Amino acid sequence: MPVFTFSGKDAGGQKVAGERMAANKQVLAQQLRRERITPGAIREKGKEFAMPTFGSGKVKTKEIAIFFRQFSVMIDAGLPLVQCLEILAANQENQSFQKTLNGVRTTVEGGATLANAMRQYPKIFDDLTTNMMEAGETGGILDVILQRLATYVEKAVRLRSAVKSALIYPVAVVSMAVLIVGALLKFVVPIFANLFAGLGVTLPLPTRIVMGLSAFVQSFWWLFLVGGAGAVFGVKQMRKHPRGRYYFDKMLLHLPVMGSLLRKIAVGRFTRTLGTLITSGVPILEGLSITAKTSGNAVLEEALLKVRKAIEEGRTIVDPLRECGVFPNMVTQMIGVGEATGAMDSMLQKIADFYEEEVDAATRDMLAMLEPVIIALLGVSVGGIVIALYMPLFAMIAKLAG
Repeated sequence: MPVFTFSGKDAGGQKVAGERMAANKQVLAQQLRRERITPGAIREKGKEFAMPTFGSGKVKTKEIAIFFRQFSVMIDAGLPLVQCLEILAANQENQSFQKTLNGVRTTVEGGATLANAMRQYPKIFDDLTTNMMEAGETGGILDVILQRLATYVEKAVRLRSAVKSALIYPVAVVSMAVLIVGALLKFVVPIFANLFAGLGVTLPLPTRIVMGLSAFVQSFWWLFLVGGAGAVFGVKQMRKHPRGRYYFDKMLLHLPVMGSLLRKIAVGRFTRTLGTLITSGVPILEGLSITAKTSGNAVLEEALLKVRKAIEEGRTIVDPLRECGVFPNMVTQMIGVGEATGAMDSMLQKIADFYEEEVDAATRDMLAMLEPVIIALLGVSVGGIVIALYMPLFAMIAKLAG
């Protein structure tokens, strides 16, 4: 008989693992259940399913949202779990995601729960997803949990898209301005420099400054490339270390205009995530741990972990939230009301709705404010170079006319 490796939990909730001989996976799963062991992953030794080596970027968030929505409809229609996964995998155009779903289906067929099967693929299904799945399976409301997950992911995609679309215009304009100024200094200004050198005229200060900048660009253009690459590398290295990431994220939150927007995004994500988890039956301490990991901001993550520790010590959630200084007073007061009335989940969802609308408004305001500033900078930089180049010509024309 083949040998299988297995993992699971005993009656006391302790993790167990080992190897056993059995006719097949189903027989081994039945044996483990008779011993009051809840089976997790079961694999035939030497024929383990290879986890695909791909990054999370190969499976888009939008694809995961569609998967959750379709999955919930199938479960609600009464289709068996394994059949749902088989159908969804067969109709999945993304090959990486298809392999993942086939792997989940294989593990579920071996007797594992859906949550444990998904835990094999942390790059695709994070702690928030697997914990909500576990709560849904335990409470027999998997279809409802899947609908909530789909709504949560769709709102997260919408929020991210709104921010990206607001930043595309200013980034594009600034990039174009840098390219135009660089082209003028490298290719146009030297032509005028040769002209003025042949005429032997005295150049005004603005023209000399532009000539100096052009000479610097001609000789040391590579410094800009090295500096840009060094800045990107430095930021990446900084964010690899916990304290470096903390101070970098803290600096972002204190940026003018952008800092306020990032704070609103962080609060909206926190309230949406924690509200979704509590509504789905995940304990608040576990919910805070998951929310901290998925917050995307080291300052918020540290604050939420402090809040979790304070709650473990018997305190209410409001005081530690207020003490960390990250959340606005309105948020802490509304959460306090929700905690007092026993409706924290619905209160968190309302706060999330409010802040998502605030993010939309803030991105529009930021774009409206940045647009004239960027256009003015572009006009000043390009126009200043052109005027500086023509100033000696104007002086010569005036001298000749006189």
